[in-house]
Amino acid sequence: MAHSSQEPLSSEFLIVAGRSEQQYWRDLWRYRELFYFLAWRDILVRYKQTAIGIAWALLRPFLTMVVFTIVFGGLAKLPSNGVPYPILVFSAMLPWQFFANSLSECSNSLITNANLISKVYFPRLVIPTSAVIVSFVDFLISGMILVGLMAWYGFAPSWRILTLPFFIAIAFAASMGTGLWLAALNVKYRDFRYVVPFLVQFGLYISPVGFSSNIVPETWRWLYSLNPMVGVIDGFRWAILGNDTPLYLPSFISSIVLVLVLLFGGIRYFRAYERSFADVI
Repeated sequence: MAHSSQEPLSSEFLIVAGRSEQQYWRDLWRYRELFYFLAWRDILVRYKQTAIGIAWALLRPFLTMVVFTIVFGGLAKLPSNGVPYPILVFSAMLPWQFFANSLSECSNSLITNANLISKVYFPRLVIPTSAVIVSFVDFLISGMILVGLMAWYGFAPSWRILTLPFFIAIAFAASMGTGLWLAALNVKYRDFRYVVPFLVQFGLYISPVGFSSNIVPETWRWLYSLNPMVGVIDGFRWAILGNDTPLYLPSFISSIVLVLVLLFGGIRYFRAYERSFADVI
């Protein structure tokens, strides 16, 4: 008597990222709640078990502003274009601190979330973006210091303050673009964990944070504007300080073009190596 056996049917499901760009951005929207979860988690972890908590977001830029005011405004006697020197410095400290914090957080974001990346699929772009959002929260908190300084010195902004959201968007693009490059590179080459702190420290002194970019000779302004934060900082000062700080248009346009190149180049580079993150990390 012949016996017939039937092997059980097996099904295998493989979850992969959307092949098309359109599908990827849809996936990014579907996982939008993950932005909030990761950002809120990082905010809580950053200030957990600290004595003064979130006040560190105020203390660090404030102390840096005091040092720069003493060194550049008091000792070096650099011009402030008729603006109180603390306001001149802090109007630049805001975008710079946002940019610097974003680079530090983004560069390590994929490494610190290695367990999450290796276990489940989601658009990896969520992780560095949430890191920039955390830095943006610090940016908003630090803005209270600028408001306090303006009230203390009786300095009222002009109508140009209405253009500030535009320059904030440029600062966000600069932070996001550079952060994506560093996040992807840090997965492949762990040397970048040592490079990023140096870049942040070096960039603070070559960016016009403690001084006005107007002191740079015009023949060198085009070269100086290759630093993308020059245009961002000049834009912030133009919007906040009003007529007292003119905007050097060629330098500003060069910085904007460079920011856009960094942003779109960073997205393409990140997307090109995104599928290999789980294997390499």
